[in-house]
Amino acid sequence: MRAMVFEEYGGPEKLIIKDLPVPEPGNGEVRVRVKAFGINRAETYMRKGAWGDVVRVSGIECVGEVDSDPSGALRPGQKVAAIMGGLGRTRNGSYAEYTCVPSTNIFRLETKLPWEELAAIPDRGRNSLRSRSRTLRLGFVCSRT
Repeated sequence: MRAMVFEEYGGPEKLIIKDLPVPEPGNGEVRVRVKAFGINRAETYMRKGAWGDVVRVSGIECVGEVDSDPSGALRPGQKVAAIMGGLGRTRNGSYAEYTCVPSTNIFRLETKLPWEELAAIPDRGRNSLRSRSRTLRLGFVCSRT
């Protein structure tokens, strides 16, 4: 498979296309055929080495199709999104044709949005929901004016 890899820390000019083996899903993982991914600010810090040593395939979120789920919970071809779970930090991330994601960090999608638009949603959506739940937990009242 092809992947965007950085072999030394730095900016986007350090990213190169490289052939890597297709990853095999382990226990509790799902292999995703990546169709699109968002570019996240956290990834720029990782690629610059600001957060310590990380894997060389960046990317903390993606959308795509299930390629393999050893548990059988998700069917091949199922449209999914994946976020976090060590992607791009402790396990090769989404800047590749395939990535393996913990099954706890993947969710099914039913949408007709094109992949490139869908890729903008996973991490931003998670952040929005987290902010909303924190606001409600703190007792703030949200209203329309």
